[in-house]
Amino acid sequence: MSALILPGDNRQFEIFGAAEEAKLYHPGDRHGFFSLLFGSHKKTQRSYPLSEMAQVLKLVDYTRDTWISQAEFTVPNRRVVNLARVGLLFIDLDTYNSEIMRGRTVQEQISTVHFWCADRGIPYPSLVVFSGRGLQLKWFLDNALPRAALPRWNACQKALVEALEPLGADRQARDASRVLRLVESLHSKSGERVEVVDVQGTADEPVRYDFEQLAEILLPLTRFELQQKREQRAAQKAEWQLRLQLVRDNPKAEIFRGYNGRSLAWARLEDIRTLGKLRGGWISKQGASMRTTSLHWQLNFLCLSGAVNPATFHFEAKELAKQLDPNWAFSISELGTLRKKAEAYASGQKIEFGGREWPSLYTPRNQTLIDIFGITDAEQRQLRTIITKDLARERNTERERVKRRAAGIQERSEYLAGVNDRRTQIKLLKADGHSAASIAKQLGVTTRTVFNALKA
Repeated sequence: MSALILPGDNRQFEIFGAAEEAKLYHPGDRHGFFSLLFGSHKKTQRSYPLSEMAQVLKLVDYTRDTWISQAEFTVPNRRVVNLARVGLLFIDLDTYNSEIMRGRTVQEQISTVHFWCADRGIPYPSLVVFSGRGLQLKWFLDNALPRAALPRWNACQKALVEALEPLGADRQARDASRVLRLVESLHSKSGERVEVVDVQGTADEPVRYDFEQLAEILLPLTRFELQQKREQRAAQKAEWQLRLQLVRDNPKAEIFRGYNGRSLAWARLEDIRTLGKLRGGWISKQGASMRTTSLHWQLNFLCLSGAVNPATFHFEAKELAKQLDPNWAFSISELGTLRKKAEAYASGQKIEFGGREWPSLYTPRNQTLIDIFGITDAEQRQLRTIITKDLARERNTERERVKRRAAGIQERSEYLAGVNDRRTQIKLLKADGHSAASIAKQLGVTTRTVFNALKA
């Protein structure tokens, strides 16, 4: 059921004030931080604990432009690298830039959004907010997604933007660090107040969606289909092995499509961060520093994962630099080459090498990263992806062993032990005067098995 609330209707604030709307995706009982952005020309940002959100929103000056972060963060800084979780999908529609939406009333625009979603099999947004000039569409999730799910979340965001782009979907407003205008605040350019204008479900319980179901609708392949493809690739013969290794080492290889490659980049970022924790930071006791190298590769994989774009590159770089060394007088010019590569990657440019096309960013092999950082065998055992081929094979063997156990398949050593026992049983029964047919019937084997055991 859809509850339509027209802009300017005073009843709206009784249903959805700023605190009520924000609490739908920022419950105060979770640990973490949210951010507010204030001002029109010169903007000021502040971050607060989620537990203090209700009190903070009571003190906001709603007569000025105000934005609120949609995701939550582990520290009081809304950079993707600090992401804790995100509890919704969202799209910012600049309806004034759309030929379809321009000139229509808010009610007509909502009807158009519903028609557009229904025509493409996309569930209606849980909430529609009039932002003063356009619309914010929000799909609330049953459960907030952890940072590990960011690549898949990014893929869904991208799919939503592409589906709704004719209605004015802003491609630059889909990252996890994004802020959207706060309900009840004023849009200084239009003079309009930000208001909730449509709800699916009820005001107390707007519709929430299962993320995996949404992903199956929005993305070209489901998790089950992806698993089938992996199993098919694993079952192919030796000529595929080289190609599979290429996939593991290069996130943009041709059969490592969509969010899979981005997941690999995100996992490598997490590995480098884990490595830093294992080593107690990137500045050794002797004063030799790996901080620039670490910053370079972390940013490279952030960009490759799709979590950072050129517009947010310098913000993420400064936040990472501060985490690596609070006293580092970091200059963004130190990463000039990487930033140019990130811009080329975002624009879809490719590099041709060895008869293949590669992304503009760096796609190193595992061994390259192991050599650069001098990663020991002990450290590799605590990482997910930056490991040697030998360790990868060892882990794969263990995974296959677990699968066989789950399927009820015996280990070869156990099987052979059983065979030896069966042979002993057959010989003992034969010595007692039983016929081959009788032995086969008693042991549940074929007569051929009995004859073979006797010959052995």
